[in-house]
Amino acid sequence: MKVFVAGATGVVGRPLVERLLAAGHEVTGMTRSPERAGVLRAAGAQSALADAYDPEAVRAAVAAAQPEVVVDELTDLPATFPTSRKGLRTAYGANDRIRLEGCANVLAAARAAHARRYVSQSIAFFAAPGDEPADEGVPLAVDAPDPIGSSVRAIDALERRVLGTSDLEAVVLRYGQFYGPGTWFAPGSDIAELVRRRRYPLMGDGSAAGVFVHLDDAVDATVAAIGAPATGLFHVCADESPPARDWLPAYAAALGAPPPRRVPKWLVRLAAGDAAVWFGTAVRPARNARARAEIGFAPRPLAGGAPV
Repeated sequence: MKVFVAGATGVVGRPLVERLLAAGHEVTGMTRSPERAGVLRAAGAQSALADAYDPEAVRAAVAAAQPEVVVDELTDLPATFPTSRKGLRTAYGANDRIRLEGCANVLAAARAAHARRYVSQSIAFFAAPGDEPADEGVPLAVDAPDPIGSSVRAIDALERRVLGTSDLEAVVLRYGQFYGPGTWFAPGSDIAELVRRRRYPLMGDGSAAGVFVHLDDAVDATVAAIGAPATGLFHVCADESPPARDWLPAYAAALGAPPPRRVPKWLVRLAAGDAAVWFGTAVRPARNARARAEIGFAPRPLAGGAPV
């Protein structure tokens, strides 16, 4: 099968291309970096050099590949985990723009090239707050404080755009927070180091859910979604969504770090703003039953209840 991957050198794109090639698919990966294009070719994929914000370049790249399936894994996240108000605004703003503009260009190019199927990434941990685990029918938290709110609205627009396209088999995979090698949670990486230095605290009562997915499981789900007949929204996350008061101390212990500090919401609000408080206190558990039933998703359990 011919598969076109936008964002082919990102955190999901790199292992996804490798898995697709190993499964015998003919893969074209899109990147804006000539150096990364060489990495794709060395791995055995075709490379398409295009900036996601250049609609004509994207259209030409997809048309040349003639794919049956297009996979959108575009993101624009910083290499360093943002912790300040300014860092959060900058990070969310860049990612919002690529979802609103770059992803729209990839979808338009897929339609112009008459691709059969379209798989797009989204997020499983931005459901509207509530006590019960959220399934795919729960609305997104579009009223969350900015910059999270602006990001949720960008995701909502992306999902509506993809799922409202009648001439493609449309799939949206809502990933949990990635953990595993190459992610912010890997030992030695940003969040792990913040935890080790006791700079990643428990906020309030620590009730915010940890909606995680191991990177390899996310890639497995994406490969499965490419070949499965099912369409629509899928939560791609672990079976468990433990509250921060459980997973964060377990994660610290797994790293050999001291227990996390507890800080009141008012102090977090003062230091990092309302969005940080929302993320630290209002994230809702997610239910993955549909992905399990319809695309054969089988995530690994959180080891010791922690993303390690």
